[in-house]
Amino acid sequence: MTGKQKKIFSLLIKAAIVVFAFWFIYHKLVSNKNLQNFKTLLADIPRLEIITVIGSVFLLMFVNWFLEAAKWRRLIEHIESISFYRAIESVFCGLTLAIFTPNRLGEYGGRVFFLSPKRRIVGVVAMTVGNIGQLVLTNVFGAIALSIFLYRFINLDYRLFFAIQILVFAFCLFFIVFFFNIRWLNGILLSIKFTRKYKKFYSILGRYRKNELFKILMFCLARYAVFSSQYFILFTWLIPGLHYADIIMMICILFFVQSTLPSLDLFDVGIRSVTASYFFSFITRQDVAVIACTASIWLINIIIPAILGTYFVFKLNFFGTSKSN
Repeated sequence: MTGKQKKIFSLLIKAAIVVFAFWFIYHKLVSNKNLQNFKTLLADIPRLEIITVIGSVFLLMFVNWFLEAAKWRRLIEHIESISFYRAIESVFCGLTLAIFTPNRLGEYGGRVFFLSPKRRIVGVVAMTVGNIGQLVLTNVFGAIALSIFLYRFINLDYRLFFAIQILVFAFCLFFIVFFFNIRWLNGILLSIKFTRKYKKFYSILGRYRKNELFKILMFCLARYAVFSSQYFILFTWLIPGLHYADIIMMICILFFVQSTLPSLDLFDVGIRSVTASYFFSFITRQDVAVIACTASIWLINIIIPAILGTYFVFKLNFFGTSKSN
C-alpha cells in the first residue's frame, strides 16, 4: 500500500469504528428502561441536590479513568515513554473499542495502537499485568464480602461455613501471591518449548519487581475505592436508611460476580442489574431504585467515556508512521 492508500484505509477503519460505536450506544440507550426509572426517581428531588450528587459521581468517573491512565503509563514505562495526556487518549480510545467487543478485548487494541508497532504485543502483556492487579482486588474484597454475606443471610451448617472460610483464605492468598510473583509466569513460559520462541514478547513479566507491583496495586486500589464510592453515593442518596457496611458489602459482591462472568460492555448493564437486584433484595425492597442506580453508573462510567473516546479513535496509529494516521 502507498502512503496515501494507507491514510485512506486508516480513516475508513476509524470512521467505521465510530459509526459502529454510536449505533451500539444509541440502540442500547433507547431500549434501556432502567434509565427512565432513574429519571422518575429524581422527579421530586431538588435540582441543586441532583446536580451536586450526579456531578460528584460524574467527576469521580474522570478521577477513575485518569488513575487508570496513570497506571497504564507506569505499566509501560519499561517499554515506551509516553506523556500522561497520551495515556489518557489511549485509555478513552480503548473504552470506545471495548463497548462492542467481548470481555473488553477491544480495549487492548485501543491502547496499544498508540504505541510504536514493535512494542504493541509487549504492551498487551503489560496491560494484562494491570488488569490482573485489578482482578486481584476485586476477587479478594469480593470473596471476603461474600463470606460475610453467607454468615449473615444464609443458614449454613457451621462445618460447611468453616470449610468455605478456608477456601476463601486460600483463594485470596493465591491471587495475592501470584500477583507479587508474576515473574514466575515468565519462567513457566520459558520452560515450554513452544512458547520459548516468543520470549521477546512476554519477557517484560520478569522486569516487574515487588515494589513496582505494589505501586501498580495501589493504583488499582485507588480505582477500586473511586468506583465503589460512586455506587455508595447513589445508594445512600436514593435508598436512605441502609447500613453503610451493608452497602459496601453488596458493592464488593456486585463487582466480584460481575468479574467472573463473560460480558459485552453494552449488555453488561443487564448482568449488573440482575446481580444487584438479587443481592440487595436481602437488605432493601426498593428494587427499582437499586436497578436504576446500577444503570446510571453504567451510563456514567461506560457509555459517556466511550462517547468521549470516539474523538481519540481518529488518533489511532494503525500503520506505525511517526504521526497518527
